[in-house]
Amino acid sequence: MLIRSMVQTLSHKQARRIALAAQGFADRRPAQPNRRHLIALIERLAVLQIDSVNVVSRSHYLPLFSRLGAYPRGALEDLAWGRKPTLFEYWGHEASLMPLDLQPLLRWRMEDARQGVGVWKGVARFLAEHRPFIDKVLAAIHERGPLSAGELDLGERGQGGWWGWSEAKRATECLFWAGELTTATRRGTFERVYGLPEEVLPKAVWSAPTPSRAKAHRVLLRRAARALGVATERDLRDYFRMGLADARQGVAELVEAGDLTPVTVEGWAQPAYLAPGARTPRKIAANALLSPFDNLIWFRERAERLFDVRIRLEIYTPAHKRTHGYYVLPFLQGEAITARVDLKADRKAGLLRVLSAHSEPRANAETPAALAAELRLMAAWLGLAGVTVAASGDLSSALAAQTADD
Repeated sequence: MLIRSMVQTLSHKQARRIALAAQGFADRRPAQPNRRHLIALIERLAVLQIDSVNVVSRSHYLPLFSRLGAYPRGALEDLAWGRKPTLFEYWGHEASLMPLDLQPLLRWRMEDARQGVGVWKGVARFLAEHRPFIDKVLAAIHERGPLSAGELDLGERGQGGWWGWSEAKRATECLFWAGELTTATRRGTFERVYGLPEEVLPKAVWSAPTPSRAKAHRVLLRRAARALGVATERDLRDYFRMGLADARQGVAELVEAGDLTPVTVEGWAQPAYLAPGARTPRKIAANALLSPFDNLIWFRERAERLFDVRIRLEIYTPAHKRTHGYYVLPFLQGEAITARVDLKADRKAGLLRVLSAHSEPRANAETPAALAAELRLMAAWLGLAGVTVAASGDLSSALAAQTADD
């Protein structure tokens, strides 16, 4: 049993700096971000959440921009869906891109999907009830190579339910979650193309031994701890969306092995754990626009603990009930979230439109200029000619003055 007086106590400011450093915000952006920078950062984060909403940019591109600046977007596409990918798609946090070495560590989740454990009941039921059709799908991909659901030309068209998916789409998605298919590539419309794991993944990956469930959870929890820096058990569990019992056992085993250090954090109601080698910078000087699905803030409870700001996703909220807008990116200025902007990439007009701009309590006199500079950088990275600011939100006037020359 740990003696409470022996447990290190971190201040709220120290915990926030540790978290920001672990997420890559303590490092200076490279002058010319390249493939090597992307690989190192993705290794650190372990997960890039995929989201198809393209109002600004699909979300998996944005965490890398937030940390590296204007990197070549094609480099990520090559890492994920090129001829020799170093990433694969599966359910990590949500639908995610992850380094290939994590694939064997998530086979327990694929087995859960095949067996219908927990949230996967519908997947297992569809696979069992449509086995002859499933076999046709697998045979077609085996014979013809990677195919989209539409290219299979099998089964009934979508008629409501399961987002209106066709029978072929439901089959390929169920096989994907069960690990019997994987993503071979994505088409220009972001359409997933499915292939057999043994034909898409490197042999060293698909033929690697499957670790025990307990070992896989320990490794994933270590990766989560490294990406978070300091975290509660619930924070660690959320990173790869683990079950309570599995995560609790894994955390206890990592503490016993000395791979996690118990700490207390000022203002946190729950015990926390410090990752080995976690850095505590004296200062964080980042300026970054954060995707709503950024690793730093995707767990809203943790984001509120770190930044004293409530972040809510309003995409599914009726327009007249939204507080900040549809696709809202918080602005990280130094060590604080100081503003939020509702953005839209107007590709036809060649403009990054700020539909609303709101300040947060820790905004300061430098916020409009710092935010404007980041918006200009994002616009150029997206291939847009400039930034325009609508007269909505308490920060809009000051921000518009900073972008008046765009």
